[in-house]
Amino acid sequence: MRAADPVPREVAGFLRCATPPAWFEAALEDQPTLLLDHANCEKKAASTALGMMFRYELRPDLAAQMSRLAREELRHFEMVEQLLDERGIERRRLSPSRYAGGLHELVRGEEPHRLVDRLVVGAYIEARSCERFARIAPMLDSQLNAFYTGLLNSESRHFMLYLDFARRFCAPGDDIELRIQVIGEREAALITSPDPQLRFHSGLPMTSNSL
Repeated sequence: MRAADPVPREVAGFLRCATPPAWFEAALEDQPTLLLDHANCEKKAASTALGMMFRYELRPDLAAQMSRLAREELRHFEMVEQLLDERGIERRRLSPSRYAGGLHELVRGEEPHRLVDRLVVGAYIEARSCERFARIAPMLDSQLNAFYTGLLNSESRHFMLYLDFARRFCAPGDDIELRIQVIGEREAALITSPDPQLRFHSGLPMTSNSL
């Protein structure tokens, strides 16, 4: 009997591709880098939410949700930092992943298109995080398994939050489904094409321990 897919159905249906097995193999071989970059990702997620809260302060519903989201992302950062301490993983600076930059290249410059595209990008980032948490958790030791399994609900909720706001703020005549498709195709290309780095959102590994 085939095992049930651990990825939430709405996340699996949104993403244009699954993470290649080779990424999980590389991540398991270099868990310190995975955890260090995960901490970076949580900081960046909090920073993104805060930036949107300030930029779009005249949209109080969005600002309020981004404030809550930033607090939650910072809490996740603190949890990863605790894991790093407990495992004696030395802090080191990691170069940025190409992933977020590659997605943001598609963000249009004028409002409200800029806001909508940024929200769609946020939805993809959160959805990919959720997918990887779900799939890698059973491969890890009990502590990390519990940790990543525990993050699934929040990542899925963050994905839906970004996507719901993107649909809400889409301008009349702007094809939101087309933007989701265009950005989704870029996201899938970044995930399935060769990538010289191992990062939490990196693509197909060129080596098992690239830094």
